[in-house]
Amino acid sequence: MKIKYKIFSLGFVASFALMLTTSSMADGFITVEKSTSNSQTVLGSTVTPYKEVTLTAQFPGRIMSIAGDVGSTFPTGTILVKINDEALKAKKGMIEAQLNSAQAALKNAQSQYTREMVSPRSKDISGMPGMGMPSMMDIYFTRPFADAMGTTNTNYNRYSDLLNSATGVTQARSKVMQSWAQLNELSANLKNAKSVAPFDGMVLQKMVEVGDTVQPGQPLLKFGFVKYLRIKADVPEVLVAGLRKEMIVPVKINGQMSEARVAQIQPIADASRHTVIVKFDLRSGVNASPGMYAELYLPDGSRGLKSVTTIPKTALIKGRSLPSLLVLDKAKNTTQLRLVRLGSEQQNGRVEVITGVSAGDKIVDNPPSGASSGWMPEGS
Repeated sequence: MKIKYKIFSLGFVASFALMLTTSSMADGFITVEKSTSNSQTVLGSTVTPYKEVTLTAQFPGRIMSIAGDVGSTFPTGTILVKINDEALKAKKGMIEAQLNSAQAALKNAQSQYTREMVSPRSKDISGMPGMGMPSMMDIYFTRPFADAMGTTNTNYNRYSDLLNSATGVTQARSKVMQSWAQLNELSANLKNAKSVAPFDGMVLQKMVEVGDTVQPGQPLLKFGFVKYLRIKADVPEVLVAGLRKEMIVPVKINGQMSEARVAQIQPIADASRHTVIVKFDLRSGVNASPGMYAELYLPDGSRGLKSVTTIPKTALIKGRSLPSLLVLDKAKNTTQLRLVRLGSEQQNGRVEVITGVSAGDKIVDNPPSGASSGWMPEGS
């Protein structure tokens, strides 16, 4: 009996000490309030680079080198992917030889045209028949007589010779221009054999490996500017009405709250999904990477401001699996344990209560862990 009495005494003392401790922890009763809150909708989205490009093959060939793996960063102008260009270099040498030949032909044609201008073939005395007299005499007798009889036309012959020489110059010049065009095309293809970083950024995705054979238009890799990050979201039409450019909205990434700024709202909606693409700029230095899942808290433009019941988070009993409060029963002057359904978090450490309590109810603030019905704060 003495042993049982001692155990009972020790238990009573421990319980009494716990009551004193928990009573001192509580802050007393507070009143449930109503406040004006802007309704929010949580929208899932994805973190993307500030800008990104997809590098593609411009001509068929074999991959000779790739600068780095996914996650590697490179400055502007770095050669990221190189395609075998030996066949192009050989063809370039052939076209350069054609260009040299065309330039020589042009030079000869221009010389022949100048000769026709200075020394016309139609007036060459060495080609005159002579009529038994010195050839020079034909200038004054044979040719004027032939022109008068209508058997020939010296002026038209000279025009025809000039036109023939000018045509030769034009054709030779066209061949030179054609060779230059082919050479410029090959030079451009040789440049396209090297995919160069257009800005400082990171390799986001590799679609090929060294040794792969690619065809024109085939994607090689994705490269993005990751110093600044964005969130790209398909926002329902009804929510776009509540957004405006430069607006700041809350965002949760990797379990941490941050803020994002509305950077761009596309003016055209998707006809099948009835959504609009909206881009949000994240704060510099945020702990995020491209491809991460993000939650945007967007204002519900259709509802606007509404009155909600809110309580401080400190009023929730710690250690319970379901949100619980201690509500004062004024008639019995005691507390009752009541389960509540919570809504969205508000500012200043408060949370919305959908059901369980009403505005004006008295609840215990900062109750002890494990408190139940009947527990009263000290001095109540």
